[in-house]
Amino acid sequence: MEKSKLKRLLIGEHTLKRLIRVVFCLLGGAYLSLFCYAYFFTEKTIFHPPASSYRDTDRILKLAAADGIRISAVYLPTAHARYTLLYSHGNGEDIGQLLPMLTKLNGMGYSVLAYDYHGYGTSLGTPSEANAYADEEAAYDYLIKMRGIPANRILAIGHSLGSAMAVDLAARRPLGGLIVDSAFTSADRIVTKIPLLPFDKFQNLTKVSRIHCPVLVLHGKEDSVVPLWHGQMLFAEANEPKRALWVEGAGHNDLFDTAGPLYAKALKDFVALIETQTPR
Repeated sequence: MEKSKLKRLLIGEHTLKRLIRVVFCLLGGAYLSLFCYAYFFTEKTIFHPPASSYRDTDRILKLAAADGIRISAVYLPTAHARYTLLYSHGNGEDIGQLLPMLTKLNGMGYSVLAYDYHGYGTSLGTPSEANAYADEEAAYDYLIKMRGIPANRILAIGHSLGSAMAVDLAARRPLGGLIVDSAFTSADRIVTKIPLLPFDKFQNLTKVSRIHCPVLVLHGKEDSVVPLWHGQMLFAEANEPKRALWVEGAGHNDLFDTAGPLYAKALKDFVALIETQTPR
């Protein structure tokens, strides 16, 4: 082979190796940046408490979380209700904004307890994944200890971010049932779609397989924030008995209103399913 031709081949091979090294360095740098951002800043990007929509009154309960912080809650009882909904709300809302919807749920024949996470509404403290789980547990303990409601008569229901609190509770404590509305598989997979990191926040998909109470998954088919496949994956991973409602035309924050009577029917049918599992 001519020396000039061999030289060109060696130069081309060297250039290709350099290019490959550059590409791997760029990919490694991008991954490291994603890793650091997710590790240090995920909770700050997840929690966005709005300005409180309400003030403390005699209707607002004050529950003590595990760290002693007082969180706000509202309890809407119904005489002779067989089930109580323990409601965990989404990221950009508080119980004041949700009161009209909570009142409608109450009007369907359920008692309802909804609470605000650390830093939301008039709850004190700073929101975090660990604090939010503790907040739901404080609300659960209030129903059990202060209201005397049996665990198998409590239905944990969570919308969007609140689904993580409801799923976590159902994976650790006895419940009559779990209802998730517009839920995600995990926090990072809303952005990455596939698991890329060795850690993640709010790992609903991992936890749902450990839940053994009946599960109802509700999701809007037009959800552009948390696409439908999240709900479908959670439903596929959940243990029986389980039910699902995929709502035509519903986005991320309008499922309750868009579903209309279908929402009430889904809850009624779900309770009927629970009744076949629960001794009277």
